[in-house]
Amino acid sequence: MLRGLRWALWAFVAAALVAAALWYVVAPRMTAEVAGRMGHGDYQLSTTDGAAFTEASLKGAPSAVFFGYTHCPDVCPTTLGEVAGWQDILAKEGKTLRVYFITVDPERDTLPVLKDYVSWVPGVIGVSGSPAEIAKAIKAFHIYAHKGPVVNGEYSMDHTASMLLFDAQGNFSAPIDYQEADKTALPKIRKVLG
Repeated sequence: MLRGLRWALWAFVAAALVAAALWYVVAPRMTAEVAGRMGHGDYQLSTTDGAAFTEASLKGAPSAVFFGYTHCPDVCPTTLGEVAGWQDILAKEGKTLRVYFITVDPERDTLPVLKDYVSWVPGVIGVSGSPAEIAKAIKAFHIYAHKGPVVNGEYSMDHTASMLLFDAQGNFSAPIDYQEADKTALPKIRKVLG
């Protein structure tokens, strides 16, 4: 009986060591690997200012990427409001952040609809495309998006609420969480702006 207890304790210790290795060694490597590939892919989308949006669009200037949709009842308008506030603060410092608002609802969010939706926020460019290309972008940015049930012809979209920051080389820098406080969001933005 004592021998069985000893084996159980050793099994518990081994399981704890494996869990610790996963937590402290494997998980950070996986996170870094995903971050290193963030935004990389062969998606071909279009912007509301008439340009193509591809992986190369993230290069040349720091940018933020947010996935949302124009029928969004809360997360998207709130986030755009936060962006407007950040842009006001940054403008006083002589800076601006380029923001891409990529739709997760290409069926309803045509480029004219998106242009109207984002036009009130300085520096925000709407992005749309075919459902197949939007799916590629969702995968490339490691975003969650799911269409809800259709009720009376209407539906909602569940989606990741974080904004993704990229440096001028197109490398992922940091996320900004939904409704993250300015005291932590703005330093992240300033860091990518240099």
